[in-house]
Amino acid sequence: MLRRGAALKLELAANPAPVLAVVGACERAIRAGNKIMFCGNGGSAADAQHLATELLIRLRGAVARDSWPALALTLDAAAMSAAVNDFGIEHMFSRPLRGLGRAGDVLFGITTSGRSINVLNALQAAREMGIVTVGLLGGDGGAALPLCDFPLLVPDAETARIQECHIALGHAVLTLLEDRLV
Repeated sequence: MLRRGAALKLELAANPAPVLAVVGACERAIRAGNKIMFCGNGGSAADAQHLATELLIRLRGAVARDSWPALALTLDAAAMSAAVNDFGIEHMFSRPLRGLGRAGDVLFGITTSGRSINVLNALQAAREMGIVTVGLLGGDGGAALPLCDFPLLVPDAETARIQECHIALGHAVLTLLEDRLV
């Protein structure tokens, strides 16, 4: 399992263009005063919170910088449960996104299968709102792939390996973003 995870990361590192494109989109958003948002289910919800916190607080202790506007749409249990109760689980992220998101923001949709209906609906809502969409995806990207302006695809079927790579990709994006903005 460690070798497979390492091999996947090396495969992703061999083509840095997708990561650099995401860094550019995030840099433009932050420089314009926009925010970065994240959503996902289960372990991907935890990854969404992790990555949003790295932007809001900081990634590297040695880098002195301002807090950057970021949030995980998974943080507000009351809003999530109300959205599920009133609109259905498929709108758990898209409903709050429509109230919080603005054109020029960036939304990271995190789904290892590419089939999570609530992430798909959030990506679709973001598209309609002029929000840049980034996908942290697995396998072939599933239905999420065409909804992403910038897909970061981990070509594997095992959820654990995909999630390991999602955090590595997220940290790569945020490290390069800090390097550009500080």
